[in-house]
Amino acid sequence: MSVTRVLVANRGEIAVRIIKACQSLGIETVAAVSDADRESMAAQIANRSVCIGPPRSTDSYLKVENLMAAAIGTGCDALHPGYGFLSERAALAEACVENKITFVGPSAQNITMMGDKLEARKIARGAGVPLVPGSDQARNPHEAAQLARDIGFPLLLKASAGGGGRGIKLVWNAHEIEDTFKMAAAEARAAFGNDTLYMERYVGNARHIEVQILGDQHGNVIHLGERDCSLQRRHQKIVEEAPAYAVPAEVRGKICNAAATLARSIGYQSAGTIEFIYDNDTADFYFLEMNTRIQVEHPVTEMITGVDLVGQQLRIARGEPLPFMQSDIKFNGHAIECRITAESPQHDFRPCPGRITQWQAPMGPGIRLDTHCYEGYMVPPYYDSLLAKLIVHANTRQESADRTNVVLDNFHVSGIDTLIPFLKVVIADGEYRDGKVNTRWLEKKLADYSAALVG
Repeated sequence: MSVTRVLVANRGEIAVRIIKACQSLGIETVAAVSDADRESMAAQIANRSVCIGPPRSTDSYLKVENLMAAAIGTGCDALHPGYGFLSERAALAEACVENKITFVGPSAQNITMMGDKLEARKIARGAGVPLVPGSDQARNPHEAAQLARDIGFPLLLKASAGGGGRGIKLVWNAHEIEDTFKMAAAEARAAFGNDTLYMERYVGNARHIEVQILGDQHGNVIHLGERDCSLQRRHQKIVEEAPAYAVPAEVRGKICNAAATLARSIGYQSAGTIEFIYDNDTADFYFLEMNTRIQVEHPVTEMITGVDLVGQQLRIARGEPLPFMQSDIKFNGHAIECRITAESPQHDFRPCPGRITQWQAPMGPGIRLDTHCYEGYMVPPYYDSLLAKLIVHANTRQESADRTNVVLDNFHVSGIDTLIPFLKVVIADGEYRDGKVNTRWLEKKLADYSAALVG
């Protein structure tokens, strides 16, 4: 497949990341930008840029026809979707095929199979991967109540078309199930255009563990280890790290092998991530979902393996075989990633768009900053609030956390509020340092943190 000029069908830091990966391989890039992003860093460093519509993403980054017109009109032979937006929409991959443009990602079939969470559960079950005890489709509150008797409470109602932590409702007891079912179905219909729900047993003391996968067009599939993404607020990840330090080594090996087996079972091609819930109390792990794209937190894996995942996506799209086998992948040290967003932790994480008047970013060995921001940049109000990802790599987790603290102290942003003060408190927390966290830990800490930040 030809990959000589890539339309970067995304914005923000991932657009910059893709452009730099293309540049390292001698590939030309065209940045697809909305009216609001005409002066963005991606537009500045790409070979050229092309406007795909007004600021609102529904009129620009989420329109397949606009992206296709931009790719064809600028002579691109490939398209990279990044993450978010249309990255997991089979329609975009299909449109690329119809227009003889290489989609830098998996096949439309893979996206469709794993995008439906119920179908993904069936595939995982067939591959012998452990599943959280749960149900197939629950068609109405009455049926859900009957199914819940076997699953037990508390349980999760989940949207079949959901993903990335969205479309999930916790049900504590039988009295809540009817109202929660109606609410979840309505939200799923509004968010995903599909109100199909299913249920899973709720694992209270859990960690969110995910495994990075690479698959090529020649049947080779490998894993690049696992990440711990347990620090979340409203199901959105805030701090990620690799490797997953609190999971016993023998269990980590089983999780990684299960992920590779699942990816192999569907002939997966490109970078992908398979997510699991790990039960802190029993050391059991269960399949959650697969993300058929590059992920926000991919840099921590790159830091401990030395593998350029976006570069490998481009090589795989060109039809090249993976240049290494599983036995060639070595893991070195520990990496922590902090998401720096334009939010005010002192004001219930209120979004804070505006002009950045100071951007003094830390630099040095073991420090990586993936960003699209700079001094004078106007953060638009239309998109995700992610400004940067700060990744710190060191020999051990303790050293990595210590260095992250110092680096955050030396990261100065003015003009808008950011999550930096909040992240300092998180990284300095003794329980976090001791690894005594689960997926609910950060939510429980918010009140204490808010008092500390305001006080």
